[in-house]
Order: sequence, then structure tokens, then C-alpha cells
Amino acid sequence: MNRRPLLSFTVCWVAGSAAGCLFSGRSLLFCLAGLLLLPVVWAVSGGIRWRTAGVLVTALIVAALYWEYSEVRNVSLLPKVLGQPVSELNEAYITAAGVIASPVERDGDRVDFVVKLSGIRLHQGELAAAAGTEGEVQAEVNPGGTAKTGAERALEREAEGERVTVQIKLQEESEIAEAALWQRGDRVVIEGELIQPQIARNFGGFDYRAYLLTQKIHWLLKGTGTASVTVNPQVSWEPSTILRWNDKARSVLGAEMSRLFQEPHAGYMKGLVIGIQKELDPETFRQFSQLGLTHILAISGMHVAVYVGVILVLLRRCRLTRETALTVTLLLVPVYVLLSGAGPSVIRAGIMSMIALLAARLGMLKDGLNILAASALMMLVWNPYLLLSISFQLSFLVTAGLMVYTPLAAPLFRRLPGWLGSSLSVTIIAQLVSFPLTIYYFNQFSLLSVAANLLLVPFITFLVLPLGTLALLLGRIWNTAALLLAQLAEILNNITFAAVEWVNRFTAGVLIWASPSFLWICLYYGLLYGLLLALKRRTEARLVPQFMDDETRPLAELERPEPPGNGRWKIGRNANSKSGNTTNQPDLLSIANSRRAALAFQAYPPTGATRWSNPAAILCAIGLTILLYKGYNTEAIRDGSGSISFLDIGQGDSSLITTPGGKHILVDGGGTVSFGNREEWRIRRSPFEVGAKTLLPLLKQRGIHRLDAVILTHGDQDHAGGLQAVLEGMPVSALLFNGTLADTEPYTKLMTTALDTGVRLYPVQQGMSLAPDEATRLNFLWPEPRAAGQILPEEVEDQNHESVVFRLEMNGRSFLFTGDMDQAAEEAILRSARQSGIRQGRPIDVLKVAHHGSKTATSADWLAFWKPGAAVISAGVNNLYGHPHGVVLDRLADANTEIYRTDQQGEIQLRVGKGGINVRHKLNKCVNSLRV
Repeated sequence: MNRRPLLSFTVCWVAGSAAGCLFSGRSLLFCLAGLLLLPVVWAVSGGIRWRTAGVLVTALIVAALYWEYSEVRNVSLLPKVLGQPVSELNEAYITAAGVIASPVERDGDRVDFVVKLSGIRLHQGELAAAAGTEGEVQAEVNPGGTAKTGAERALEREAEGERVTVQIKLQEESEIAEAALWQRGDRVVIEGELIQPQIARNFGGFDYRAYLLTQKIHWLLKGTGTASVTVNPQVSWEPSTILRWNDKARSVLGAEMSRLFQEPHAGYMKGLVIGIQKELDPETFRQFSQLGLTHILAISGMHVAVYVGVILVLLRRCRLTRETALTVTLLLVPVYVLLSGAGPSVIRAGIMSMIALLAARLGMLKDGLNILAASALMMLVWNPYLLLSISFQLSFLVTAGLMVYTPLAAPLFRRLPGWLGSSLSVTIIAQLVSFPLTIYYFNQFSLLSVAANLLLVPFITFLVLPLGTLALLLGRIWNTAALLLAQLAEILNNITFAAVEWVNRFTAGVLIWASPSFLWICLYYGLLYGLLLALKRRTEARLVPQFMDDETRPLAELERPEPPGNGRWKIGRNANSKSGNTTNQPDLLSIANSRRAALAFQAYPPTGATRWSNPAAILCAIGLTILLYKGYNTEAIRDGSGSISFLDIGQGDSSLITTPGGKHILVDGGGTVSFGNREEWRIRRSPFEVGAKTLLPLLKQRGIHRLDAVILTHGDQDHAGGLQAVLEGMPVSALLFNGTLADTEPYTKLMTTALDTGVRLYPVQQGMSLAPDEATRLNFLWPEPRAAGQILPEEVEDQNHESVVFRLEMNGRSFLFTGDMDQAAEEAILRSARQSGIRQGRPIDVLKVAHHGSKTATSADWLAFWKPGAAVISAGVNNLYGHPHGVVLDRLADANTEIYRTDQQGEIQLRVGKGGINVRHKLNKCVNSLRV
């Protein structure tokens, strides 16, 4: 670290920023105190000078304060400007004026962009801080409207820098052409609804509000149709004009790619060559993601290195001097960074390239880690929230890992040819270094990832990427050649797609991991470093000449080999002596050999340094194995408790049961309900789907490797739709359903997928039971038994009546799951019980209320029969159906039943132990015991 003070400073800056991010108040002070002790201890031990320790301490403190300063400033100004609390501003209708501050992107019937506000007013009242009219707000954005009212000027001062994300829902296909004219820098007036971004409503779920907060955005503004937007193009030059030109250039390049390539190749090549990923086919992205190949689709250091190398070669071919070539390339790097989208990874690569080029131009000593540290420091000072960016973390961590770990791993591949050993070491180290962040954010890792990267990355980098780039450059110069190159690239793409799809068929190689803790990640990197270092020392020790005891004697006493025809030569004995007389003249060859041996011996670590290499390697390997095992099996509940999670998946149902024995049972999967056939132009490339975007990521994030059973209560889309993604993305042992078929395309596709993936299908009915382990039992109460002789499932339109109803017994506690059953099914179950002589059911602890709280179920007789201590209602926030119905809520209240609702409390988790039931919910994380 003494040789790299900038690296030490940057590491401390990152640590201080991380402390400010993770902690606050007294916790932050304690964390900083612990961090500040490290440089002090280092200085006391003599590792660094006290002056250096003072600089590192300063870096820690300043970084933490800088983060806190950024947090204080990162608040919305609108409540103060409009004089309303946040709760009242949410869903308020407003008129806002400002400037478009991002590219305008359209996906289906929705247009998205960011606006930097300059004026805003509520429709319900006057302009905040002063009276005004809509015309006054309009005056600000008119090209010639330079005169602003006092109210607008006040608003502009108050709301300066406030950014909102705008979403415009197009109403007619003809509006597409109008929205295509909107550009960055245009001044706009927008009428719409002000919405606060959604927070995570499930434990471990994606927090959209926190994500936008890292971009200093606090509100969404949703408008309807282009009529809600008044646009006035930019008429004068401003600093943002450069970005406006860059957006146009990227748009032109993207259009040229679409002309040269057919789909899905066009979207793939746009991402590969110019970093436009929005048009990438979702299925292609999923396939690449499963193999850990998505880094190919993002402009990164590889692309920048190729770009810089090509420019340098071309400039040198043009007879430019070395200094001139370096200077020109240095100036052209920012152009490429902008054209490729300026993501964190390409900015990092661009800054590193510029620093390296400048150092080469000035003849300064270049050090990769110092250059990397300088890049990270500049980016974090510019925007500290980049620390939370997945792209930033992966880019810097993998680059640093390659610099630190590759030299340790290189000796392990010394027996291989140079090119193969180098490729293997770089690929394996990149995978090992990125592994913790990959499983933390994406919760899966393919064992075939190393092989896929080793084979496909060079293939794409050195064949497909150059062909696509050359075709793009020749498109307007030599169209015939460009089209031929594009066709050749498409052939290679087809090979790539086929290879990726073929490898992904080996689903056993895809492992699902729970998101590890920060401590786990630190231990992983430490053990990995220790293992590679010990193996390196061990390998180097084998290369050291093995000296025997007699070889340590003084050189004059050592003999060397006897040449033919002469007597024995000894060191210090003159070879030309005939009488055996000796001289003091040393033998030159012996001296040379002795010096080489001494130098060879000194070039390798002493025996003491390598003595512990084998035990150290074994200990690190054992520690790493235990760590990986613990990380892979984190989902098991070890205290004999089970759990039930009522997930918040909007207007639908999905519950996850984990038994005390570690079995996982998913009840329903929610689903996105669509109304009627949508026009083709409205369909989005990657529409929101509950199963793929919410349910499956939650299951993976919790480290569930396999679902032992999926219970589909009935075939309605809001219960069955999300299961399609689950069956495609996770192993499932069995699917239990109500024994009927629904005449819908999604349901048919679901059942076909189950058969194709080898999932066992079980139609359940009244009287059946399932015992996953000794502490758990499911007794099925509905649907009623099928008629004698009926083998094939029949098609039933009213799926609600046929919902699977079962009673779950776990650790002596009971829970009733009811699907979307109607009152007729309730009456049939009660009638069957009475015919069996049961007048009063054994009370249950928790009732899953039927049909999201609809008044068509949960009758008073039903509640009187079961006497539930608590009830859980799964319903979407502000759903169109008015669920849960007031009548049902009154019935539950009259039955003295405690009510939990996902629309108000988010995910509701029950921890079921032998001592009772503990409840917690996402929107209020306090834990309490269930009153039963």
C-alpha cells in the first residue's frame, strides 16, 4: 500500500461511503470509530507512516460526511413548493413545466423520459407560494416567452434541480409519430397525476423508490396521450445540446442497424456494438443471463480496449508520431463513451483509458491499480450514488480482481500453451471474482459459465463485433458490402444463439443461491486470495532446485562432473595440472555454474516462506468449501419451525409454505390479468408479468432450489398466470390442481410446460391428504369427488367454485386455504361435515380469506364453523374490484378475527413454531405474536 497511496486513499473513501450508506446516527459513529482504528493500528505496527495514516483517516471521515451531505440534499422539494404533505401530493393532478433531461424512449404504448422541473402547480388550488394560472406556466416554455411572472420565478428558484420521471400512456397509434419528435432539451408543459414510486412490498423484493432515489428522482408524473404534453423545441445552444446531438447520433446509428439486420439480430447487434439494449429480445437476454454472458451485451472495457487499439493502429499507419497518435486517441475516447450510452462500466473503462494514454504521452510510470483507483475516486466524487450501481460494482470489482488474482493464478496454468493458459486464467478469475455479486443480485450461477465465456467471448469479440462494426461503418458508403457483412454476422449470431440455447438445456448446471451477507462476501474473497497465494507459493517451490546437504559446503570442496579423457575436475583444481598440483586459480565454468545456482536459489522464496504453503492451501480450500456449502443451504429453518409467507403480488394470490422439514410448497402464483386482445402497437417488448418480475426472483432470492409441490387452486389467470415463469425457471416436483381444465391459452400452455419439464400432475379432491414431513399435513376439503368412472379432466368455465380448499396442520397449528371458492362451495363443505356428524369444526388459527375478500364468500356460517383467530386477505392496492368488500370486513370483525391485508401491510410472514405463531409484515417490520 505504501507504493500505491492513491489506491489506499480510494479504498478508504469507498469504505467511508459504504459506512455512510449502511448506517446513520450513533451506528455510523461506531462504525467509523472501528474503521478509523485500522489505519492507526497499521501505523503503530510500522506498516505505514503516521502522515499516511492521517490521510487515510481523513479519507474515511470526509467520504462518510460527503455521503451524509448528499443524502441531506437528496430530498424532494415539491412538498415545500406546493405546501402539501407527501401523502396528499400522491395521486394529485398537476401541471408541470420543465426541460426534457434524458433520451425519450418508447416501449409499446408508453413513452418515458425525465424532466427537470422549473414550474409546477396543483389543479385543486393556486400556485404554491404565489397566485398564478396555467397560462403563466405555459408562458415559461414558449420560445419567446422570456418574461416570467413572479410566481414562476419563485417556483423556479424553489424547485431548481427537481427531476421527475414522466410516463405518457399513448391512446392512439397516430401519437407514435408525434412522440418521436420529442428530444432532450425540449421545453415541455405536462398535465398528469403525480405518483410516489412504489417501495418493496415483499421481503427482499425490488424497491423501485430506492432505485430512483439513487438517480435523485422522487416522483413519477403520469400523463394520458400526447395531448397532455405541450412541447417547444430547443432554439438556442445550451450545454445539454451536446447530449441532444449524441441522442440523435445514437438514434441514427440504431436506425442503420435496424436497416442492415433482421430481428432478433438488430436488437442484439445494437446492444453489442453501440450499447442500445432496450430493443434486445427478452428471451435472448434471459438465455445469455442464465450463462453469465450479459457482460458481452454491455459496452465495457473490452469494447473500449478494441476501440482504442484500432484507432492507435490506424493513426500509426497514417504516419503520425507516437505522441500525436496518443493525443488524438485520448480526445476521441469521450466521443465513444457518449455514443455507447455512458453507462458506469464504459465510463470506468473510458477514464482508465484516458489516464493510461495521458501517462503514456507524458512518459510517466503506469500502474493499473492506481489508474483504477483514480477512476473510481473521480466517479464517486462526481456521484456518490454510483456506489450502489450494480454495473459500477461489477465493473470495478472484476477489473481489480483480474489485476490482483490473475498473477496468483498464472503459475497454475504454466504447463499449458501460453495463449490457452492466459485465456483460462483470465476467464476463471473473472468468474470467481464476479461470483459473489452475481449470486447476490441475480441469485443463480451456471456451472457451465466458465466454458461458455471461454468459447463464446473470443468468438463474439473477434468475429461478430468487428463484422457488426464494419457493417455499420460501411452502411452509407458501400451498401452491398455492408449487407453482406450483416448477413455473415447473422449467420454467426445464429451459431451463438444455438450454442447458448443448447447449453442452457442442461438445467442441472444452473444453481440457485440465496443473496449472501456482506460478511460472507468478504470471507469469500479473503479465502480465495489465501488459496491462490498458497497454491502459487507451492508451485514456485517445486521450481526451486533441490539442494542436498553436501551441496551447501564451501565451493572449493565440491566436485563437478568428469569430462571424457580427463581426471576428475574439482572446483579450485586446475584442469591442466598433470601432477596433481593445485593452483589458487579458480575454474571459470565452475564459478559461472555456482553463481547461476545461487541466483536461482535467491530468486525463489526461502524455504520458510513455502513450508506452510500446503497446509495453508488445504485450510483455505476447506474454509472455502464450508463457506460455499453454508451459502448454498441458507434457506433451511433449523429450529424446528415452519413458515408461511402470504406474498404481495398485486390483485392475485400466492403463498409460500416452508415446512419444519425444509419442504417448499407454493400455493398459486398470481398473474397479470389482461383485458381483451391488445393492438399490436401497444404490446411492450418486456411487459410486466408477476411471475417473471416478482414471484420467481423472490423464490430465488430466498435460496429455494426446488419446489417440492405447487398447488394450483384453480385456473383463473390471477392465480395461475405467474406459475408459467416458475415452471420455466425453477425445478418443480409435483403440480396439484383441481382436476379440471380451463379453456384459456395460458392455462393450456402451463399444463403443457408441466408435462414437458417432467412435473408430476395430481388432481386432488375432497378426502385426500398430503404429509410432506412428520410435523406437517395437508387435508383437502374441496373440490368434491369426481363421478365414478371419470378419468379425463373435464373443462369447467366457473373455476372459482372448483377451487382447491385444504386445511394445513403444522407444529400443532392449523391454517385454512380457500382459493377463490364461492359461498356455494362453502355450503357444500359445511353440509358434508354435518352429514358426517360434525356440527362444529375444530377452530383454526389463520384463515386465508377466499376470493380476495369478495362478498361472494366468507359467509357468517363459514366463520362460525371454523372460528378463525386471524384472517389474511390478499388484494391489490386500489384494485378495480373494491376488494376486500366492507361486508366481509364487518363479518370478520363480528367474529372477533384479527385481520391482515397485503394491500395495506405488504407481504405477511408467519413463523410457526411449537410455542406459537409470530407475525411480521413488510410495511411494518415489527414482529408480534398472533393472538389465537
